[in-house]
Amino acid sequence: MGCLGNLLWFIFGGALSGLSWCLAGCLWCITIVGIPVGVQCFKLAGLSFFPFGKEVRYGGGAGSFLLNIVWLLLSGLVLAVEHAIFGIVLCVTVVGIPFGLQQFKLAKLALMPFGAEVY
Repeated sequence: MGCLGNLLWFIFGGALSGLSWCLAGCLWCITIVGIPVGVQCFKLAGLSFFPFGKEVRYGGGAGSFLLNIVWLLLSGLVLAVEHAIFGIVLCVTVVGIPFGLQQFKLAKLALMPFGAEVY
């Protein structure tokens, strides 16, 4: 079921979500200081392209917390709002609820990507 869900997800909105993460990663990689943040964006783009069957666990320390604050101010809020809007639109129909829930998972991840691990 996860394979079918990922295929439908990619066709009906996952490609756009993943490309948003890739764009954020490219913008962060322009500066040398932002390359680690850009690499994290590219990792999360893979999750955004195919989220079914994957779980996110949050952790991290003080460094992750400080980096999450900088991330939130510069890129995270825009991505989180995008995922939340997509989630609301997808949850309007019964068929779209599983896809909307994945968008909400990605919205939370867009707010706090550092210290999070994808399994």
